[in-house]
Amino acid sequence: MMTSVDTELIRVLADPLRLQIVTLLARETLCTTHLVEETGARQTNLSNHLRVLREAGVVETEPCGRFTYYKVRPDVIETLAGSFAELAATARATAEADVKRACP
Repeated sequence: MMTSVDTELIRVLADPLRLQIVTLLARETLCTTHLVEETGARQTNLSNHLRVLREAGVVETEPCGRFTYYKVRPDVIETLAGSFAELAATARATAEADVKRACP
């Protein structure tokens, strides 16, 4: 069963730009400047999305001189993926057992 944490994480990742950011960061650790170049988003907009991702625990920061690098926390993504895998397994078992509630 989905928890409120899963629901919040799904909401955070449902935004197209945030999902694009997470996809890019899954491939390599990047700073804001790189993300602006890759996404075409404005710096302020990107910073707001990065803050949301950071507060949700999806990304973490790594200071490097005057730049801040961002990287994905794979454990958070794995936990969410596990929740979906459990949901799929339940649905598969339900379909195979033909579980159906009778109408009143």
